[in-house]
Amino acid sequence: MKPLKLGTRKSPLALWQANFIKKKLESHNQEVELVEISSKGEKNLVKPLYEMGIQGIFTKELDTALVNEMIDIAVHSLKDVPTILAKGLKLVSVPERGDDKDLLVFKDLNPFSHPTKVFTVATSSLRRKAQWLNMFPSHKVVPIRGNVNNRLKKLEKDKGLNGALFASVGLERIDLTPPNSVKLDNIITAPGQGALGLLCRKDDKSTIEICQKINSETAFISTFIERQFLHRLQGGCTMPIGAYAFEDINEKWVIKGFILSLDGKNEAKVQLSSKNWKSLGKQAAENLLKSGGQNIHREILSSK
Repeated sequence: MKPLKLGTRKSPLALWQANFIKKKLESHNQEVELVEISSKGEKNLVKPLYEMGIQGIFTKELDTALVNEMIDIAVHSLKDVPTILAKGLKLVSVPERGDDKDLLVFKDLNPFSHPTKVFTVATSSLRRKAQWLNMFPSHKVVPIRGNVNNRLKKLEKDKGLNGALFASVGLERIDLTPPNSVKLDNIITAPGQGALGLLCRKDDKSTIEICQKINSETAFISTFIERQFLHRLQGGCTMPIGAYAFEDINEKWVIKGFILSLDGKNEAKVQLSSKNWKSLGKQAAENLLKSGGQNIHREILSSK
């Protein structure tokens, strides 16, 4: 078998994810070659982006390379993958899921131990911002950008910041979880958080077959439900939407979801279970809209 070209960005977390998938595929006797993709490569591609329908902010470069056959597989943090994929691409495998929780990294004081003190917390996620303001209306939330390593450095250097919010799994995977951190077990996180997604070209049947050997059915179904919920709400990084799906002891699939106003003051929640997982996410979104979510959804759309 020829080596499969697995695309990755150059950040430490992206390289960890790529090497993790590489080892899994190699355990099935498949040779894998890592290909580092940078934005400079887009200038020499065959097809322009507007013909591909590529929308993902964090996935665009790898997906473009995949469409243009520079690589055979793109691996992404699944929470970053748009629910509408570029033409010709398919989500073919979701390996066993990691921790889905968010994490607060703080400097001197834990805000949960000092609820009356006003803190300044950093995140560029609208969902995390809205959830934090829902819990702590008096706090200030400011944007922070960059990969996880750079965000940790900015937190350390910026004297005006008391803490920053991260995906717990991202710090765990590259051994950067600080001791002064707390996992936010009481909130629902982004659809697909903690999971990796492998994308291939739809017509590349041999590569799809190989990638499906490392698929986790549980992870694939749970994230399918969450992403279907997100898709029905026309959500993405521009809406404070969370969802988490799991299989209960009665072999029913359960989804818990929410939508928040941008300021965190208004919230609509839903919980729904069914053995029919193929339409569960959509039905949960419909129920959410009928039970107060429609007004919040409309308000967010009108503010864009």
